[in-house]
Amino acid sequence: MTTRKTIAPDLSSFEQLRTSDKLYVDKTEYIWELVQSAPAEYFLSRPRRFGKSLTLTTLKAVFEGKKELFDGLAIYDKPYDWKAYPVIHLDMNGWDFGTPAELRQSLCHIVRSAARVHRVTLEGENATALLQDLISILAERAPVVVLIDEYDKPILNNVEKENVREFLGILKSFYSVIKSRANGIRFAFITGVSKFCHVSLFSDLNNLQDLTMDARFATMQGYTQKELEENFAPWLEEIEARLELSHDAFLAKVKEWYDGFRFHSSAETVYNPVSIAKFLIHRGEFNNYWFSTGTPSFLLKLVMGRDFSFGKTLSQLVPQIAFEAFELDRIEPLPLLLQTGYLTIRSAEQKRGQTCFRLDFPNLEVGESFTTYLLNAYIGRSRQEAPDFRDRLADALEACDLPALQRVLEAVCAGIGYDVHHKSEANFQNIFYTIFRMLGYIIHAEARTSDGRIDAAVEVPGAVYVFEFKLNGDTSALAQIYEKTYYQSWLATEKRIFLVGCSFSAETGRIASWQAEEYHS
Repeated sequence: MTTRKTIAPDLSSFEQLRTSDKLYVDKTEYIWELVQSAPAEYFLSRPRRFGKSLTLTTLKAVFEGKKELFDGLAIYDKPYDWKAYPVIHLDMNGWDFGTPAELRQSLCHIVRSAARVHRVTLEGENATALLQDLISILAERAPVVVLIDEYDKPILNNVEKENVREFLGILKSFYSVIKSRANGIRFAFITGVSKFCHVSLFSDLNNLQDLTMDARFATMQGYTQKELEENFAPWLEEIEARLELSHDAFLAKVKEWYDGFRFHSSAETVYNPVSIAKFLIHRGEFNNYWFSTGTPSFLLKLVMGRDFSFGKTLSQLVPQIAFEAFELDRIEPLPLLLQTGYLTIRSAEQKRGQTCFRLDFPNLEVGESFTTYLLNAYIGRSRQEAPDFRDRLADALEACDLPALQRVLEAVCAGIGYDVHHKSEANFQNIFYTIFRMLGYIIHAEARTSDGRIDAAVEVPGAVYVFEFKLNGDTSALAQIYEKTYYQSWLATEKRIFLVGCSFSAETGRIASWQAEEYHS
């Protein structure tokens, strides 16, 4: 039986975890794969609270030669010399990057703090020069290891500001040191949430290996199903017994809530480590843990302002280029949603010689939470208010009550904020998509037919509703459903079929025209 150690989800120091006998899920097989092939420079992008800092502190302990901390772990008996190297650990968490001046000052403090660890005193107020000097001084002793945690935090903290390129310029100069002092560097590992173009990490470092979608390291962060069951067995057994669920039903529910992140199309999915740890600490309370650590306000604004359609994105194949680095002046919702973990790979297909992906929310925790926050951003409904209109909408749909359905949807649309009135049809489609998604119904959005695309079709017990959306009083929606026979896929079923043509006013945000009827062959 697994020894029941203390779970410490907020502790990212490998050394502290090991010396205080906290639970550590052994990821050192991956660490050994990284350190044995040196000199090497790596980059890894993962969502927040996903174990990036713990990976860096584990690498730090390895390169400081602290073999005793690894007793009992996979790397301990591997062929490795455990030689100590000077480690420069630059952690961008917890610093003030509100202005370019504060960024310059904070970078200087970060470098000086790293220098003090090695009893080196640096002079000057230029962070780039300070880092150059520190690497040069330490390289006289031995090749240097450089570890950078959350390299992109200064950019993400200021991405909405007009002067964001000034922050980018400062970082480009700072990170260019890794290339200019490459001869003195044995190993470098850089982490972040996003991958921005024109940061010198990606434009100048020719040898930088991007592990973000590398199948070999796809499960280095997060927990696989096997790791979950082997490392957390005592907690899982206790919760399973208290909930009075069968073993399979309990594990399926945990998986539905917290698993589902996939970082390569052929890789196993992983659990978010913070979410599963807090779930166990709270004795099996199925709740939102990871998402509550920060509301993605910038992402919500981006989705609302760029005609981004969740229904279309989640129903179509997405080319691999969507996962690549992106430009600051052309930030699109999709790559940021992928890189921040709100969307993930469900499956992959080859299309015209290139790999394409089908995407979805990773799990119930992320999907329910993100759609609730998005709906709140559109119509001002809080998480506390959402259940009320959801229940009324579900009652109307399942009772096949078209007038009640109209009343509920009109009430929802009445709350749409003025700042989104001028937006396109995609915003209204997102509102409907998120509502139906939150209800847990099967929703087909932007689904192809032989003669076009269905805006949305929602399946409930005993019925299906086929929606066509228009703008500004256009009354052709219902006629288009008939003309294109969007209902055809359900003719062979026993479900009742309801057709709904809905037109929104871009000026008021309300429903301008509503035509709904049951289809009879």
